[in-house]
Amino acid sequence: MVLSGGAAARLDGADKSALEYAGSTLLEHALEAVAAASEVVVVGPAVPTSRAVTFTRESPPGGGPLAGLSAGVAALAGGQPLVVALAVDMPYVTADTVARLLAAVGEGDGAWLVDAAGRRQLAGAVRRGLVPAPGEADGVPMRRLMGRERTVDVASVGHEADDVDTWADLARLRVADIGPTSGGDRT
Repeated sequence: MVLSGGAAARLDGADKSALEYAGSTLLEHALEAVAAASEVVVVGPAVPTSRAVTFTRESPPGGGPLAGLSAGVAALAGGQPLVVALAVDMPYVTADTVARLLAAVGEGDGAWLVDAAGRRQLAGAVRRGLVPAPGEADGVPMRRLMGRERTVDVASVGHEADDVDTWADLARLRVADIGPTSGGDRT
């Protein structure tokens, strides 16, 4: 599940999924991270992509990340017990990150990537049955799902928990050009 909706208020409403880094859009970076998934749903505006995906939107628009995840789960055709949730603006999340998240769930409710300060980020794996149905998630904070008792934190490696919320974030990403696996330092 790639969550690419949202207002992007600190980016003057720009479509985050279309922003480019290292020759690809942020959406294409996210699709690479979930390349092993048998089915991918993108919650956001439909755009051309390098692989087949299903596009859907949360209802009502602007209902928040949990409403987006809910809409995405409802659009899944398969009965996968775990779903991966990934914000489109996290270009350092890789297929290895996703594999670590899935492995960490174990018998628990979910696993979420945490940054160096211990904050859970919008990159995780969660039991499908725990995601509220469409209409029950509008305006409900994602932390309700992230904060379930049997949820595991997965420490980020390098910059994988970094996201693009502002034009300054995007500029640092482009100038540093550290790439998801180069191990460079943006500080």
